[in-house]
Amino acid sequence: MMMYSNLSKIKPSLRTKGNITGNFGKTKVKAGSTLSDLGMTTKENIHITTQSEYINRMYEAMETTNDPKLKSFCYNEIKMYLIRTNQW
Repeated sequence: MMMYSNLSKIKPSLRTKGNITGNFGKTKVKAGSTLSDLGMTTKENIHITTQSEYINRMYEAMETTNDPKLKSFCYNEIKMYLIRTNQW
């Protein structure tokens, strides 16, 4: 005895009912950052690196690294600083 499926007889209905979400079935949600509850930044939290401190870090990084790309970057940053301060 052969079993026949009646799934091929079910016609898909046109989508005329229900919500049109446009979001693959998930209901639309309001956009926004979830980070808004972190609070405001105060001047006590901010530290701005001075140029001399930055150049010292570049010299230190250039001496300690073995990465040629990082060495090249440090060299170019130091060079630009020295040109800007008329020391090149």
